[in-house]
Amino acid sequence: MHERDTGAAVPEPEAPVESISPAALRERIDRGDPVTVLDVRTTSDFEEWHLEGESVTVENRPYYEFLEAPGLPEDLPRGDPLVVVCAEGDASDYVAGELRSAGRDAVTLDGGMAGWARIYDRNEIAGYDGPGVLYQYHRPSTGCLSYLLVDGGEAAVVDPLRAFRDQYVEDAAALGADLVYAIDTHCHADHVSGVTALAKEGVTGVVPEPTTQRGMEADVDLLRIEDGDELIVGAATIETRHTPGHTSGMSSYLVGESVVLTGDSLFVDSVARPDLEAGDEGAPEAARQLYRSLQERILSLDPDVIVAGGHTAPSDSPGSDGTFTARLGALVDRMAVLSKSEDEFVEHVLADMPPRPANFEQIIAANLGKQSVDDEEAFRIELGPNNCAAGHGTSTG
Repeated sequence: MHERDTGAAVPEPEAPVESISPAALRERIDRGDPVTVLDVRTTSDFEEWHLEGESVTVENRPYYEFLEAPGLPEDLPRGDPLVVVCAEGDASDYVAGELRSAGRDAVTLDGGMAGWARIYDRNEIAGYDGPGVLYQYHRPSTGCLSYLLVDGGEAAVVDPLRAFRDQYVEDAAALGADLVYAIDTHCHADHVSGVTALAKEGVTGVVPEPTTQRGMEADVDLLRIEDGDELIVGAATIETRHTPGHTSGMSSYLVGESVVLTGDSLFVDSVARPDLEAGDEGAPEAARQLYRSLQERILSLDPDVIVAGGHTAPSDSPGSDGTFTARLGALVDRMAVLSKSEDEFVEHVLADMPPRPANFEQIIAANLGKQSVDDEEAFRIELGPNNCAAGHGTSTG
């Protein structure tokens, strides 16, 4: 017997079950192949987070429908094959087995949505022309983006995820470098940061000084940097630019005078939401801070500087180099919100905020060191969409 999502037992599938790996499914979606998904998690879990993509058709039918009635539910979708998905792969094994027993072409997603959440890609930012090489990491399940700068036998990671802390060290080593810095742009609300975990392994952990004013309680020494401070990696310079708005401590980093890592201030299709730290009452003033940060600290840069944000949306398409980046001038041309007056900007941002990220208060508490979570719990609470943008498609607003 398998254990289903609610803890109740799910019968073993009667027919042999074939599976598709998360990596293979990702390749199909990236190629634009039609993919039909039957998500058998509870409706609430499905509505919170599910597979998406331009070529993806997804339908939710909770697994208990397959347990409570004889035969298969009517009007089930068909796929080539139909990909059955649950939380960790057990309930979908049973459902896919029932479908195959009925002569349907069905497979189960190996590891379920938890397996999907372990996909982590790395691509070089081709347009970066500063010292060394700059890479972007992408976690498609949540849209989180991180960065690895490598030059002269040294490396720095920006906005590392705790779930992948070992990968940064291993990748740096494979590239002939030691990981010397682990840097956060701000106190994240959608994932558990890897900065403190890496600092405990001998890497210099770096956080913006204003973040510590929120009562950060780190149990390891961290370097606290302020506006204008610089970090040196090989011959490359990382310049700190304080860009509050999304949070009071939000900082962007200009790397090699070529790429600005904007964290959650500016994305390739939207701007930050201002309410996760400030709350509903403080959101209007935080939105005004964001406006000033963008106008004075980001949009004042050379139009050829590449903008590389902290997140991407499922609807975003990567560039030819596989990264989610864009030239600053191109963003200004296509995102009307960046040319609005301050009052218009604030009104637009406050009117275009999605639901807050799942478990965001617990994640913030963990990142401030106010709540301890082990690796398993950290991985669980950060599953789901990041929702750190004010809204996507703001280019037309």
